[in-house]
Amino acid sequence: MCSTNHSSLFPASSAAPAGRRSSRLPLPFVVLCHSRVGQIQQFFLSDITQKGYEKKRSKLIGAYFPQAPGMDPSMGQERRTPVTPSSSSRYHRRRSSGSRDERYRSDVHTEAVQAALAKHKERKMAVPMPSKRRSLVVQTSMDAYTPPGDGEEEDGGGGGGGTSSSREGSIIMEHWISRAIHGTSSTTTTTSSTASSSSSSTRSGGSGAAGGRLADVLAQHVHISNHSAPPDVTGYTNNTANTSATDGIQVERAPGAGSAAQRQTPKYGNAELMETGDGVPVSSRVSAKIQQLVNTLKRPKRPPLREFFVDDFEELLEVQQPDPNQPKAEGAQMVAMRGEQLGVVTNWPPSLEAALQRWGTISPKAPCLTTMDTNGKPLYVLTYGKLWSRSVKVAYNLLHKLGTKQEPLVRPGDRVALVFPNNDPAAFMTAFYGCLLAEVVPVPIEVPLTRKDAGSQQIGFLLGSCGVTVALTSDACHKGLPKSPTGEIPQFKGWPKVLWFVTESKHLSKPPRDWFPLIKDANQDTAYIEYKTCKDGSVLGVTVMRIAMLTHCQALTQSCSYTEAETIVNVLDFKKDAGLWHAVLTSVMNMMHVISIPYALMKVNPLSWIQKVCQYKAKVACVKSRDMHWALVAHRDQRDVNLSALRMLVVADGSNPWSISSCDAFLNVFQSKGLRPEVICPCASSPEALTVAIRRPLEEGATPPGRGVLSMQGLSHGVIRVDSEEKLSVLTLQDVGSVMPGAVMCVVKPEGVPSLCKTDEIGELCVCSVATGTAYYGLAGMTKNTFEVFPVSNSGAPVSEFPFTRTGLLGFIGPAGLIFVAGKMDGLMVVGGRRHNADDIVATALAVEPMKFVYRGRIAVFSITVLHDERIVVVAEQRPDSTEEDSFQWMSRVLQAIDGIHQVGVYCLALVPSNTLPKTPLGGIHLSETKQLFLEGALHPCNVLMCPHTCVTNLPKPRQKQPEIGPASVMVGNLVSGKRIAQASGRDLGQIEDNDQARKVCPTADEFFLFLSEVLQWRAQTTPDHVLYTLLNSRGTIASSLTCVQLHKRAEKIAAMLAERGHLQDGDHVALVYPPGIDLIVAFYGCLYAGCVPITVRPPHLQNIATTLPTVKMIVEVSRSACVMTTQLISKLLRSKEASAAVDVRTWPPVLDTDDLPKKKPPLLYKPSNPDTLAYLDFSVSTTGMLAGVKMSHTATSAFCRSIKLQCELYPSREVAICLDPYCGLGFVLWCLCSVYSGHQSILIPPSELEVNPALWLSAVSQYKVRDTFCSYSVMELCTKGLGLQTDSLKSRGLDLSRVRTCVVVAEERPRIALTQSFSKLFKDLGLHPRAVSTSFGCRVNLAICLQVRFTDGTSGPDPTTVYVDMRALRHDRVRLVERGSPHSLPLMESGKILPGVRIIIANPETKGPMGESHLGEIWVQSGHNASGYFTVYGDEALQSDHFNSRLSFGDTQTVWARTGYLGFLRRTELTDASGERHDALYVVGALEEAMELRGMRYHPIDIETSVIRTHKSITECAVFTWTNLLVVVVELDGSEQEALDLVPLVTNVVLEEHYLIVGVVVVVDIGVIPINSRGEKQRMHLRDGFLADQLDPIYVAYNM
Repeated sequence: MCSTNHSSLFPASSAAPAGRRSSRLPLPFVVLCHSRVGQIQQFFLSDITQKGYEKKRSKLIGAYFPQAPGMDPSMGQERRTPVTPSSSSRYHRRRSSGSRDERYRSDVHTEAVQAALAKHKERKMAVPMPSKRRSLVVQTSMDAYTPPGDGEEEDGGGGGGGTSSSREGSIIMEHWISRAIHGTSSTTTTTSSTASSSSSSTRSGGSGAAGGRLADVLAQHVHISNHSAPPDVTGYTNNTANTSATDGIQVERAPGAGSAAQRQTPKYGNAELMETGDGVPVSSRVSAKIQQLVNTLKRPKRPPLREFFVDDFEELLEVQQPDPNQPKAEGAQMVAMRGEQLGVVTNWPPSLEAALQRWGTISPKAPCLTTMDTNGKPLYVLTYGKLWSRSVKVAYNLLHKLGTKQEPLVRPGDRVALVFPNNDPAAFMTAFYGCLLAEVVPVPIEVPLTRKDAGSQQIGFLLGSCGVTVALTSDACHKGLPKSPTGEIPQFKGWPKVLWFVTESKHLSKPPRDWFPLIKDANQDTAYIEYKTCKDGSVLGVTVMRIAMLTHCQALTQSCSYTEAETIVNVLDFKKDAGLWHAVLTSVMNMMHVISIPYALMKVNPLSWIQKVCQYKAKVACVKSRDMHWALVAHRDQRDVNLSALRMLVVADGSNPWSISSCDAFLNVFQSKGLRPEVICPCASSPEALTVAIRRPLEEGATPPGRGVLSMQGLSHGVIRVDSEEKLSVLTLQDVGSVMPGAVMCVVKPEGVPSLCKTDEIGELCVCSVATGTAYYGLAGMTKNTFEVFPVSNSGAPVSEFPFTRTGLLGFIGPAGLIFVAGKMDGLMVVGGRRHNADDIVATALAVEPMKFVYRGRIAVFSITVLHDERIVVVAEQRPDSTEEDSFQWMSRVLQAIDGIHQVGVYCLALVPSNTLPKTPLGGIHLSETKQLFLEGALHPCNVLMCPHTCVTNLPKPRQKQPEIGPASVMVGNLVSGKRIAQASGRDLGQIEDNDQARKVCPTADEFFLFLSEVLQWRAQTTPDHVLYTLLNSRGTIASSLTCVQLHKRAEKIAAMLAERGHLQDGDHVALVYPPGIDLIVAFYGCLYAGCVPITVRPPHLQNIATTLPTVKMIVEVSRSACVMTTQLISKLLRSKEASAAVDVRTWPPVLDTDDLPKKKPPLLYKPSNPDTLAYLDFSVSTTGMLAGVKMSHTATSAFCRSIKLQCELYPSREVAICLDPYCGLGFVLWCLCSVYSGHQSILIPPSELEVNPALWLSAVSQYKVRDTFCSYSVMELCTKGLGLQTDSLKSRGLDLSRVRTCVVVAEERPRIALTQSFSKLFKDLGLHPRAVSTSFGCRVNLAICLQVRFTDGTSGPDPTTVYVDMRALRHDRVRLVERGSPHSLPLMESGKILPGVRIIIANPETKGPMGESHLGEIWVQSGHNASGYFTVYGDEALQSDHFNSRLSFGDTQTVWARTGYLGFLRRTELTDASGERHDALYVVGALEEAMELRGMRYHPIDIETSVIRTHKSITECAVFTWTNLLVVVVELDGSEQEALDLVPLVTNVVLEEHYLIVGVVVVVDIGVIPINSRGEKQRMHLRDGFLADQLDPIYVAYNM
């Protein structure tokens, strides 16, 4: 970590955030820019195509921008999506105006948004900016620079102080934030361009040092005293080192240079020795950001809602209490509104087919439809004669040419799909009318472009449910469909098998002369099915009857005053909705001429529809507000536009409240071109109710309709209030005309019973008319709820005997019977009891400056349900040229604007690269698909900002702790307040005969050996050649073995060497630094023979000396070792050059290598005078990063070995396989001590050898026919992952685990059920008994408390039981058992059977009182093999006595207990053990010091981690910790870095849902960054220290607001 500051090239340009390339331009750019200004200006003025523009632009300025590696300079900008308007000046105008979606444009609203933001500026937001790895930035923002011309002017010069306003924009976020915090206006050069010195490797782009840094984190049990943190950006420290304001320009050093010199050797000062948990330096960038986040969160939020909380462990989510001051509807009950009567005109045809027949025979030459090509030239004119003859031909072929005569494929009434592209309305029309004539039901759908189109699968489900077997399509479309290599059209995802039928005349047979379709009057049969995509993405088919279709055409004809042979220009999609109704159905009924403008032409020439209106003197045009907006952008070049002939401009999306802005702007511009105000006719429609309302063209001089300026606050409560407040949050509505002829309309409450609304209340519009849809095809229940609604008045009486249809539109009926629509049911989001409309939020986001930030105005807004309420998610496509800072600034402003105007918090704001959101066929955003991708974690955003802290207001109330029962409460027998005291014990050690060793040496049976050294001498005499140890190498062959006498003799030589070379006294400490093996055991007994105290130490790792050697040094120093014994290889390593770089090698105590031992034996073997003296020291690093050594006396060591011998029934004839690290805890005891005590043979398998050969352990177990084996979780995980797919090949090699009766996992943690179960399942095929795997539990104060061994004769007692407890109760230290699979259930496995001679009680960790059975408390233990205390350099006596000599505060206050530091509970089971006693099961829940106290509740990290790992397939590991009361979640990503940001919302969601906690920081890192110790336990505190010291090289860090 380099702490030098390099002042940047230009004054006052500030540091780029860590891991991100600064967007500064290099000096030559500024110099050379001026020379090219002329060229650039000329280039901007010249007429140029998009592609030429890109090419020329990159040529001119490409040289000055850093290229992504391996990228062709000319290709730099090519990836942008070309915009192809016809002239460059128009292109530039559109570009500069920012392609903001004008559909949502409203000047009033824009001003409101600016005002809301200004209010926020007064209380500036201090939002910490997410950190992102550079590779991620390079990939996502293609051109992260400012193009010439729109950048700020840079002036050269030295490191100045103040920042002029012209440069304000370039100030990097962190400055902006720190200014926001400190209110200063100038930036200094302190925070220089290397604030990104998170690590030298990040700057050089590689992640090579990541492993080293990880190990750094692992081994630093001490703090490096000078943390050489990067300069603190937020100004919490006064770190202005190494840079003076006058330095001007400094040369940046090569990455990594000088960092070694600056990093001093760790000082092993006093207090720093044991602790890494607490004293973390706060000067690092990460913790400053966190501090900033904490400050932001301290700001007062909205007033909290009233919370309530019942019972001790029922966490109730706060229920939203209605605000007493909220506006309520006060008007009278509304009256159903009746439309004008549908006029009965004599010459209206009896059906549409009859109309087609009439015009096809009377006026065959009359034009029906003119289609355009992409140049705007007429491509084809379809006459009524052609339409008629071709439709007849299609009808004949459908009925007679598909299938056989006996078995036709299509019969009248069957459904067929119509698959036609948007540029071929003629073919569509022919096929549609062909179906009507054949009495077949057409289902028009979109053309599937790929096998996996957005929404295509749901369309497939619709086709399947409609029983579609034939798809009609055009020749060109058929050729364009994706094909398999054999030329067949593949079956699309989710689609039924369909026969593709091309409707072009040349492919069809001519009908016989005597064949005519039967033309009926319109009846109740289904005419067609229109598809509708719901909010959740599912697709429904709305069936429309023939009579409804005809009546609807009549109603439209009457409303729009259509007359014969009128010309109508249509820009809408002709396959559905208004496009189908006006341009395909009503047009034929009235013999009108439709000019169809395809979407492709609109993209090239947005003015095309206006040009066609002029060219054809069209009376009517059908458009959407988007088409009006596009025309506005492009209109300026046009001279000869005259719209005076236009009598009606139908705005099909008039039901979108924001269409009013397009209408106003359009009128404003085109009024001078002859457009009359009364011509603009918004209409409202829905798939279910067809046209709901349409504004009629007014007579000349009639008063124009009024407008509603409504308060959004009122709308959110469902009431209509004319805005009286500061005019900030208003919605201006235009009417969509009056009710359709022949229809009745009313407004009902959106939820619950369809009761009529009051006149000042917003509700769902319902229509009663013949001209509506009749059903959702095949869905009777949904049909009843939508198409058969009977609205009721206050009194409960139905409004009408006829059913109404719900339109899905929200609105009200205003004065003069005008209909106003305020939004759609589909866009409704109910947050905290208030209703918000997605479109309104889109409009607010688009009004935020810079408006050009959002690419083409593409924003999706939807809600997701998290923690029983809807949460708003905003996803926007950002422009390709926006920088990180731009995006972040824009995001924070959007949050403020939405909060200011809608008074609602945004839960998640995500930015994605341009053109990446799923599209609908006409290019809009496919909302449900976007939501689906977001929830699946497949959206791949390039920026994410989560704001759970501001949004989530319904968390349970923080728990207030109740005072525990005091000693004064009555204790009756063993009951505490009505519950049995939680205590249990193993068998009694003293009562069991142990004939094996006694009697032979000693005259009396009760006089056992007190010392292990004596046992070894006795074995060497009685059974000299009995093999005690066999060590295997990675190939599975015997590396070495040791008999009793060999061990004794070699131990004697070690003792002699210690006396002779080491000059050691009795009681001196000796560090044994050996690899796992026989030498370690020999050296241990050599020390006992010499009267020294051995300490086993894991040797440094050869590949990672820098991080593992300091730990060795530390243990040697803390244990006060007088000498180090080791092998020759390691002894050289300790003094090597590499070692001297990591530690001070001069301060090692004498190092003895034991490879060549002296020949002589010591004169006398040492016998301790007192069995309570020290036998050995056991050092280990806890999961919280504490190094603790405990003292084991000779008495405790013998009691320990005896307890294990009895529990596991170990005798000389037994063989046990041990695959554990032999350095501490039970692993060391099993490896070194038990064989000598019990005489059994130990087969030793070093876990490190499994990395070379994962099958080693199981092969050895099988080969030696071992019945009992011990391993660690990391070994089990290695086998599960490494051998998961090899079980068959292992079986074929003869691997057999059927003899294994016990496989014990040695651990100091809660049993990992998932791992043990998957291990058992995986190796079941190799004969492993399903109940063989069990666990043990030990801790620092007592190395083994429980150990479960399964025996054939049942003496081990019952199998370990699993219970399911309520996780919510556990947080309150309660234990409540629930059924498996119930919500919030957590499986817990018993930790094993309590060892002989061990007593356990559960005590309250705070009050030290005994606990009842159903309570979670600290496990206290009393036993002969408890350790006798900590071995510390400085005597922390208080800790010592508290941990090793505690007494209960009441009850049995005499017994002395040791506190394990683990929480757990006891439960008496129904099972009985060998003695007939009921079995007490101990369940370990987690370490007390790892448990996190949040909101007054106790959380165990593993529970949160388990939830997080489940959320996404790419999360391989997770660790959580807290920092300043913020929950930090670190996840390892196994996937592309593009997925990193997908994880942030998923992680936040799952922790909220399952744990009621808000995640403060989400850190995404590479695989292997979370440090894990040799026992396979996560070192969360090391991770925390590494994170705060900014050593993790994260891919992404998200700070949740």
